[in-house]
Amino acid sequence: MLISLDWLKQLIQINKPAEEVGELLTGAGLEVESIHTVEAVPGGLAGIVIGEVLTCERHPDADRLSITTVDIGAEAPANIVCGAPNVAAGQKVVVATVNSTLYPSGGEPFKIKKSKIRGAASEGMICAEDEIGLGTSHAGIMVLDTDLPNGTPAANYFGLSSDEVFEIGLTPNRADAASHYGVARDLQALLKVPVQLPDVSAFTVASTSRAIAVEVENTEACPRYAGVTVSGLKVGPSPEWLQKRLRAIGLSPINNVVDVTNYVLHELGQPLHAFDADKISGGKIVVKNLAEGSTFVTLDGVERKLKATDLMICNAEEPMAIGGVFGGKESGVSEETTAIFIE
Repeated sequence: MLISLDWLKQLIQINKPAEEVGELLTGAGLEVESIHTVEAVPGGLAGIVIGEVLTCERHPDADRLSITTVDIGAEAPANIVCGAPNVAAGQKVVVATVNSTLYPSGGEPFKIKKSKIRGAASEGMICAEDEIGLGTSHAGIMVLDTDLPNGTPAANYFGLSSDEVFEIGLTPNRADAASHYGVARDLQALLKVPVQLPDVSAFTVASTSRAIAVEVENTEACPRYAGVTVSGLKVGPSPEWLQKRLRAIGLSPINNVVDVTNYVLHELGQPLHAFDADKISGGKIVVKNLAEGSTFVTLDGVERKLKATDLMICNAEEPMAIGGVFGGKESGVSEETTAIFIE
């Protein structure tokens, strides 16, 4: 199980280094097998700073190059040859200093060295977003709107702090700790500091909320089934902070609906599944078993043969998911989804 230290800090106030937190957790029975650093972007923008272009003149021997002097917070300005068409004096820019390594979005890493370009000395590089792994645009250098002092690490400007992630060998008797909240509760007991759950006071139930009826046929396999509908959605990318949380623990962001179900699972330990509400035929959920050998196409597009013991989540006409195991291809969230039923 992977637990992010940054994520933990959203739930409990801890200022201890990762190694010390790891020792506390291991002592509490949550054995930390390893701790590794996760960088928001490859290289963590090490050696890349905020600079200010002081002067900018055309290169005498190259029409498409400019010779600039850039204040990068050092004793003397850096001379940098730049090929971007939008470079100009007075700009705040992103500068890769000498000996730093760039990890571009579409290429191999390379190290910045002092060089001569068409006879002019160049001591660094003014960067476009794709050159530092923050995007794909190569139309020109990044021009920043900031009052941060020259020489400030670019990672600070972009909010790209690294994270420490614990790999915990969770034993079967500690299902209570199978989430960030569960781990935070152990730290709460050890450190005597409160755990702060997310504020949900702004959530309200609309009087016009779509009702989805639930019928459980196999009450022995499923004593209780609960869900809620959410309408007026627009499916798209998740906020960057949420994507960062998921990536830190090895998950790939998909869209805002799927991502938030994974987020809640790993924060609170509560599994969720989202169905497209418009695909719930008859406006009804039926929890039951199907005949041995029945077929069902799962989210990955594979047709699977069911056992008679497989518990299925169905609508009034057909199965939609293998209960607690795998969603179905036909009932999943898509770009056209505007309402969901959250199991």
